[in-house]
Amino acid sequence: MKKFGTMLAISVIVFGFVCAEAAFAGKIGKRQVNQQKRICQGVKSGELTCRETRALEREQYNVQKCKAKTFKDGKVTPKERNRLKKRQNHASKHIYKMKHNNITR
Repeated sequence: MKKFGTMLAISVIVFGFVCAEAAFAGKIGKRQVNQQKRICQGVKSGELTCRETRALEREQYNVQKCKAKTFKDGKVTPKERNRLKKRQNHASKHIYKMKHNNITR
């Protein structure tokens, strides 16, 4: 139970960070927020184990770093946008697979 509480706290903190970033990133930011909500919902419902949650949060963090790097210079090229979309698609598939793999806490 202690691990669950810790993972939920981490999810809430990361979710807050992502929400703040969403204000300037448009669709990309909204999608990031949506994915974080899906992870939080999976934690609350018990569909995600602590290990799965940790892996998904790490992946979300890496997508967030990529997004920050992409937006750093203020210009987003089509190539950068596609790379970021691809990472988000990959992360979304991981969230779905881990929530539906019949492994619960």
